Amino acid sequence: MMRILAGDIGGTKTALALAELDGPDIRLGEIRRYPSREHDTFESVVRRFQAETRGTCTQAAFAVAGPVIGDRSQTTNLPWALDARALERDLGLERVRLLNDLEAIAWGLPALGEADLATLHPGEPGAHGNACIIAAGTGLGQAGLYWDGRRHWPFATEGGHGDFAPSDARELALLDHLRDRFGHVSWERVVSGPGIADIYRFVAAEQEAPAWLREELARRDVAEVVAEAAAQRRCPHCVETMTLFLRLYGREAGNLALKQMALGGVYLGGGIAPKNLAALRSGPFLEAFFDKGRMAPLMRRMPVRVILSGEAPLFGAARYLAHA
Repeated sequence: MMRILAGDIGGTKTALALAELDGPDIRLGEIRRYPSREHDTFESVVRRFQAETRGTCTQAAFAVAGPVIGDRSQTTNLPWALDARALERDLGLERVRLLNDLEAIAWGLPALGEADLATLHPGEPGAHGNACIIAAGTGLGQAGLYWDGRRHWPFATEGGHGDFAPSDARELALLDHLRDRFGHVSWERVVSGPGIADIYRFVAAEQEAPAWLREELARRDVAEVVAEAAAQRRCPHCVETMTLFLRLYGREAGNLALKQMALGGVYLGGGIAPKNLAALRSGPFLEAFFDKGRMAPLMRRMPVRVILSGEAPLFGAARYLAHA
């Protein structure tokens, strides 16, 4: 029996749990989630978890929303600098490993059951091959899974920071709008929670929102308000925003799938997809995913699924350490 402190460090929340590994079986203890920006350092989050749970272990693996090089990472959407060796010293642990959060989700896929996945497109029955994960949330994460003929081997990428490419005049105007604000415009700038907010501001720039919507936008997360209003058909600008967002999400998911030759499956992670399943199934996402010209028949062979479980990165961090 191996006991591991597993963590998922996100730009919005950080989740921690003690994982017990018994051969291929993994059991997660109580999961605690903390608002990331309420803490100056990741170490303070771990110390709080240790004090609250009094759980003990000697090894830890932490999934990080950002590039990990040499067991070090500067988080992309948080001012935290992480160093595995420093964490070992400061937290009194014998071994700490860091890995990219999307890589961790990829490692966690074998621990998920059918109830943890929702199928958007079944693809070709019994397909095998490489797979990939794309996850829109606070940012846009991407990872690949290389198929060696027997099993998948996850690897991290930072593909979400590749250049956003418009396909028509409307999207070109969006690019110009975002370029004026940010300079470089990546896919993460449009396919993410903040991306939904920026697309809405672009779409609704010339008309004031109704009073009820202004009140909601002032007190809640903009992306959630816009998605809900679009689903309820209460706001034409919100409907237009989500239609454009879903089309862009589908296009970039298709781009990643082509680059990875993901006949083994395309998985959508992150917090946005599970909350918008009906919208993902309604048309714009899959239409854009399949719309690859001569490669359209190939795209239709690829299964497309949404990861419903928020525990995949924790399972994956534990599995990664067990294989390291």
